[in-house]
Amino acid sequence: MQLSNLLSSLVATGDSLAPLFLRLSLGIMILPHGLQKTLGWFGGYGFNGTMGWLTGSLGAPWILALLAILAESVGGLMLIAGAGTRVAALGVGAVMVVAAATHWSNGFFMNWSGAQKGDGIEFHLLAVGIAVALLIMGGGKFSVDSLFRR
Repeated sequence: MQLSNLLSSLVATGDSLAPLFLRLSLGIMILPHGLQKTLGWFGGYGFNGTMGWLTGSLGAPWILALLAILAESVGGLMLIAGAGTRVAALGVGAVMVVAAATHWSNGFFMNWSGAQKGDGIEFHLLAVGIAVALLIMGGGKFSVDSLFRR
């Protein structure tokens, strides 16, 4: 497959409003998490603190830690703009699969009442579902990707 065909496939999208709302929801949800990890906003530890925790405490390879941080921060911005929607959705979806795996022992439900030891996986499953839908549909209406439609 030629590079131009691959790039065309990555940005291909329809004119539906559904992906617009899905990517805005996922992007607006994940971006503050990324800003915690990159800039230390919203009570986060910033880039150095997050890299140290991911690589030191969790034992993640530095490249995977970096990709996770970029998926949440740059990926969140990409989703909001609809630029490289499929790439951004893949990154966020992968982060959410890992997050679900780490929360698996807490069960299914979120910890709304504080009665559990932590949050379950229901939120992560929802985010993965949105990411998969965006992988299939692309960015939709009002996306940067749609500007490259032939």
